[in-house]
Formats: sequence, structure tokens, C-alpha cells
Amino acid sequence: MDSYEEKIGLLSEMIAFAVIDGELHDREYDFLLLVSQELNVEKDTFMDLFSRRNEFVVVKDEFHRILHFYRLALLMHCDGVLHERERIAINEIGINMGLNPSAMKRILALMESSPNKMIDPKVVVGAFQEQHN
Repeated sequence: MDSYEEKIGLLSEMIAFAVIDGELHDREYDFLLLVSQELNVEKDTFMDLFSRRNEFVVVKDEFHRILHFYRLALLMHCDGVLHERERIAINEIGINMGLNPSAMKRILALMESSPNKMIDPKVVVGAFQEQHN
């Protein structure tokens, strides 16, 4: 990921996605905090993002868009409750990022059938690369 603004934009989008069901669960917060640490975003900046939502930046690099989609999918499953609003929102976000709807559907189905809701990152990337052929 190239810029700090992109990282902040992605975190902002993830925060907005996390509260789409009307609440922020502890596991969702913990996951968001972990992602912010992975992106080297200071905790004060991370906390400020909860009050200034809807500052999204579209990532140009396809690999990072796929990674962001997978993070959102993990976030969607981390509270153990899958809301219809989350399903709709993740599909809209993926389409807005320019990701292939068939690949997104496949990834979400694989995650749904996985006991821990996680799948190998190579499978995630492979699903999107298959659509290029």
C-alpha cells in the first residue's frame, strides 16, 4: 500500500462496515485494532477514525483491493453473526472496488463453509486471478 492516506481510508471503510449492523462488537474492535497496527497507524489516529467516518480512498493496486476485500470478509465473520446488511454492503464495496462479482461470491461461500471462516490467502488471490483467464 503506497500512502498513509490509503491506509486511513481503508480503516475508515472497515470501521463503517463494522457498524453497519448497528453496533461495534468487541471482537470487531479488536480485529480493527489489529489491522491498524499492521498498517502502522497510531492508536490515537485509529481512535479518531471512529468520529470521522466515510473518508474512503480507492486503492489502485488490485492485490491490495483483494486483500482489503478479504479483511472486510473476516471482519464480517468475526462477531459470529452474519447480518443481511453486511452481505449487501460487502458486495457493493467489492463491486465499487472493481472486483469480479463471481470471485467475491466464491470467496464468501468458501469462508462460509470453513469452520473458522478463514481460507488460505493463495486461494483468495487465485479465485480473482482465475477470472482474468
